[in-house]
Amino acid sequence: MDLSELLDIATQERRTQKPIQIRCCLAAGCLPCHSLAIKERLETAIATAGLADRVQVCGVGCLRLCSQAPLIRVDRADSPAASILYEQVTLDQVPAIIAALELDPAAPIPDPGAVQRGDLTHPFFAHQRAIVLENTGEIDPERIESYIAAAGYRSLHQALHEMSPTDVVNTITRSGLRGRGGAGYPTGLKWATVAKATADRKFVVCNADEGDPGAFMDRSVMESDPHRVLEGMAIAAYAVRANQGYIYVRAEYALAIHRLQIAIRQAQRLGLLGSQIFDSPFDFRIDLRIGAGAYVCGEETALLASIEGKRGVPSPRPPYPAERGLWGMPTLINNVETLANISPIIRRGADWFASMGTEKSKGTKVFALAGKIRHTGLIEVPMGTTLRQIVEAMGGGTPDGTSAKAVQTGGPSGGCIPASAFDTPVDYESLTRLGSMMGSGGMIVLDQTTNMVDVARYFMEFCQEESCGKCIPCRVGTVQLHQLLTKICEGNAVAADLELLETLCDMVKHTSLCGLGQAAPNPVLSTLNYFRDEYLQLINPDR
Repeated sequence: MDLSELLDIATQERRTQKPIQIRCCLAAGCLPCHSLAIKERLETAIATAGLADRVQVCGVGCLRLCSQAPLIRVDRADSPAASILYEQVTLDQVPAIIAALELDPAAPIPDPGAVQRGDLTHPFFAHQRAIVLENTGEIDPERIESYIAAAGYRSLHQALHEMSPTDVVNTITRSGLRGRGGAGYPTGLKWATVAKATADRKFVVCNADEGDPGAFMDRSVMESDPHRVLEGMAIAAYAVRANQGYIYVRAEYALAIHRLQIAIRQAQRLGLLGSQIFDSPFDFRIDLRIGAGAYVCGEETALLASIEGKRGVPSPRPPYPAERGLWGMPTLINNVETLANISPIIRRGADWFASMGTEKSKGTKVFALAGKIRHTGLIEVPMGTTLRQIVEAMGGGTPDGTSAKAVQTGGPSGGCIPASAFDTPVDYESLTRLGSMMGSGGMIVLDQTTNMVDVARYFMEFCQEESCGKCIPCRVGTVQLHQLLTKICEGNAVAADLELLETLCDMVKHTSLCGLGQAAPNPVLSTLNYFRDEYLQLINPDR
């Protein structure tokens, strides 16, 4: 495979595209709503109507507005602005959609009210800026030709033939990209550390063990644009001089695993993975490793132990994986979203990426917006976008029109941010100052009916169940914290129990071995800080 062959595939793929494209969401959120059957019926109806020469139906990844599943979008090559999103589509609405293809896009469809149209100018879409998600909902995730037609694998060719490994590392460093897995560690610095290490072998690992309640960002990227992850890994491997990669993905993500397997086979067949990629000396292979459902394996040292076939439990650091990781060799670990940013940064340049976001948090961030909110789904916004813009403008506020009470970010490791702080910009430092964190990107909106003590108890129950048990502060501390929170929720606690709760939070936070235990008290501490009155209302003064 050389560049001319890659461009030929892209040209041929574009030539086969028809003037009208009907994109059917075949992601995990729409498939249970019979989107595959809707796609098949659309194909049959188009053939019956004699429109096959002008209309093409294709399966795509997530169309983002998940609360309105199943979704399909109609795009016209001669009028890009006339795209129509159809929401909550049913099988019996297919004839009306087909009939509308022959009409002016702005005209009413037959059988008014039969099909609900979405507004693509709605703030849910209008305020987004797609970098990680630029191909999501646009390409067929099971066809490498579709990815190549969207400039896929050109960044890898550019890196291999126009840049040295050092150039690639420097570009990522100058972009200001930080790890999107939660900690926000500078990606370029991590790459530089692995690149400088001397060893017989090096590894690149994609952490796809997304396990936070309410989070589905990485799942959507793998389902919708799997080659984007493979290309990012290959560029990273070239930069740090690694020849073997692993994607560690949770077993619950069956569709993501299926599409990654297809993508790896396709890339190998075209010589985009394997030996002498793009006629260069660079060799790189990728294998999948399926997790067994342990949340703690999202922690990098536990993840590496699991890949090695050991029990997935954390290890003390240092040494860090960048120095001593898989089988004692230097290992680069990035999560799905981080790697999905690599190709566009190489293609468009570090300055382009650094021009977005805030001073210390560059680029965009993908969030799974969920909870008590009108418009749930997948969003990607520039760093620095305020919580209020996300919750009220993009999410549409709460379903009943009342004000939101709080938003929970960062999953079990994050915290609850009150509505009074919704004007805070979303970036790593600002969320940390509020007692929460960016996390991998889960964002759950809570309304006025939510009991904040019960929210803290829910997340503590999760941490208690997911603790690996290796260290006593986490193994025992999370159990004790959950028992105290239950005691408070049931109205059996006294003032001294509240003091004990805070003392125990401090101990678990500062003495646990890994990030799970260290961050487990965050939902408790943040709710104590902002919603202390709800705790006090449950304290029994007579005991």
